[in-house]
Amino acid sequence: MKLWQDNNDNWQAAQDELAAAGLTDGLPVVPPTAARVSAMLAGFDPAEVLTQLPPLFADVTWQDVAINAVMAGCLPAYLPVVGAAVEAIASGEFNLVGIATTTGSAAPMIIVNGPVVEKIGLNAGGNVFGPGNRANATIGRALTLVLRNVGGAIPGELDMATIGQPAKYTCCIAENEAASPWSPLHVERGFDKNDSVVTVVGISGSVEVVDSSSSTPEDLAQTFAQSMLIAGTAGSGGLLGGGEPLLIMPPEIAQAFERAGCSKAQAKALIHERAVLPRDRLSGAIRAHRAVLAQSAGEDPNADLRIAKASDDVMIVIAGGVGVKAAYLPTWAGMTVAVSRKLRSK
Repeated sequence: MKLWQDNNDNWQAAQDELAAAGLTDGLPVVPPTAARVSAMLAGFDPAEVLTQLPPLFADVTWQDVAINAVMAGCLPAYLPVVGAAVEAIASGEFNLVGIATTTGSAAPMIIVNGPVVEKIGLNAGGNVFGPGNRANATIGRALTLVLRNVGGAIPGELDMATIGQPAKYTCCIAENEAASPWSPLHVERGFDKNDSVVTVVGISGSVEVVDSSSSTPEDLAQTFAQSMLIAGTAGSGGLLGGGEPLLIMPPEIAQAFERAGCSKAQAKALIHERAVLPRDRLSGAIRAHRAVLAQSAGEDPNADLRIAKASDDVMIVIAGGVGVKAAYLPTWAGMTVAVSRKLRSK
């Protein structure tokens, strides 16, 4: 991508030119002038190629990332997080080709762990998915701008989403490690607690999970399981959503599990064993279609549908503030898994 001319800081002219060039997401952007991009790079080699980004499989340099980070409104301290997220979504197992081009509503979500969260002021607490935090808002937006402007996922051209979702603008949170009774996501995925790590997940939307009455692990697990069944899709392979369905649990809920002696792994198992959709809840046409798929795969065509193949496939992230409101984020049904990348140093 090219640097933008300063244009004597004529803000409106820059907005019009960038929009006409197809480089914006519909919201105003910060013009990526040479001075702003240089400040954003702050020690990173602008010509270094991080990866090739689907769906165009174009080379992505640090300068490309910096230009889009400037446009998104990022501060220079955010650039390593954006860069790690770009590397993560480009991994083959994430299946960005499918996520970026599907008629479904899939979009990358960023989860950040480690010391960088406090360092740059990411929000892991109240209103974690909502507005009001520059780091969360602009890091997620920078990733989607890179995907659009370098990867080529332009709506109506390669991005063929039928209805889309707000996460296609921005979706970035941090885990509330300080308030969690369990090991954080990045430690669970094999990193050191002191590593700063980005994990990307291909989500298809979100559903609020509300249970102000339950207190036992079994009752809480039942509420989560039923919420996941309502939100799921009748995807392939005998699964509702496929991949690794994601639960965002506020600290109070996680602490209720922990007080009852329930580990994160045990909580996942309780939820998984209850998240089963009877086959007769499906329409006749879907039952017939799934029977053909199951037979071709050597599976039981009459089996009930599970939210995931195994309990370990269920992801739990602790985030949010005071209260017991949680969220279920189904992952895209077209075969994707979460990918984690450690932040690069300059």
